Amino acid sequence: MYVIDVTIYMLKYLNFNLFPIITKSIHQCYNCMQREVLDGAKGMVRDAIIQKFDIKIMLSSSNTIRIADFGCSVGPNTFIAMQHVAQALKDKYLYQVKYSTNNIPEFQIFFNDHVTNDFNTLFRSLPIDRSYYAFGVPGSFHGRLFPSRSMHFAHCSCAIHWLSKCPEELLDENSPAWNKGLIHYMGTSNVEVLNAYVAQFEKDMDMFFNARAEEIVEGGMMVLVTPFESYTRLFKFFGSSLMDLVNEGKLDESLVDSFNLPMYFPSPEDVTKVVEKNGCFSIERMELTYPKSKLVDEADAKTLMINLRAVLEGLIINHFGSEIAEETCARTILKSDEISTWMKANYEKSCQLFVALKRK
Repeated sequence: MYVIDVTIYMLKYLNFNLFPIITKSIHQCYNCMQREVLDGAKGMVRDAIIQKFDIKIMLSSSNTIRIADFGCSVGPNTFIAMQHVAQALKDKYLYQVKYSTNNIPEFQIFFNDHVTNDFNTLFRSLPIDRSYYAFGVPGSFHGRLFPSRSMHFAHCSCAIHWLSKCPEELLDENSPAWNKGLIHYMGTSNVEVLNAYVAQFEKDMDMFFNARAEEIVEGGMMVLVTPFESYTRLFKFFGSSLMDLVNEGKLDESLVDSFNLPMYFPSPEDVTKVVEKNGCFSIERMELTYPKSKLVDEADAKTLMINLRAVLEGLIINHFGSEIAEETCARTILKSDEISTWMKANYEKSCQLFVALKRK
């Protein structure tokens, strides 16, 4: 899901209503961040289709190609991505049939997100000149959404790193994975915390791949794009701001101990493991890429933290309330000099993970 705000997506997943407290500027900010991920993968999505997708076989029994976009939210990036996929599939068709324009396939695109997604806004925003028929499919992508062997191509961007829930061990003070005083596995020295996140990711992906294996036809393809650890290591500065409030007596420490960000950024090894365990997909391409990011690579610390605020603020509001959330975010942005120094010493270029899979 590369669309307007992943924070909105996650709170919808957890059945919280975030819309009244998300500002327009934050909306636009994260939309830009997601657009960069989308643009960075655009060429690889096209290459996967041109090189690996046999459209003639897909059209052997019907002249319709069915495409699913998992985690669509409300646009506009989902429309850009799906138009690009449809155009690449059309170009592959023309190439395979030697540039004949006879009987060009039609495209059905199924926009999926949770039941609380604002599908009305999504469909009001549909491009007038789109080259596909649009449908909405509410429900979690961790379960079945389509009939058996009905889909030809699946696309999922900036979504699989959001966990279905936080690992329960992180909240248990008797557990070796108790994440006391921290809000994520980034920055922790406790390997049990990381292991708990990995285990939850694997459970979620087991459900995800089992569902897709039933829905995607043999020879069909699925493309996944997800952020990889880079600027997300800066999450720890939001956690330190929360602990500053605790130390000043403005916030109960138990509230911090009970808050963890439900995100795990998978490595190529993580994805390979869950794909191989499922056994129904072959990995056609897997690559860590380093797209140019004006929002990350060229941003100063203050601007970068404002961008990260777009990701985290809604989650912080839901757990701590709007007043604490506002002060936490403001304090973190004021740490720009400290963060800038840390960034220079620990710089990692922004990167993302691209995976192209084919149904066996």
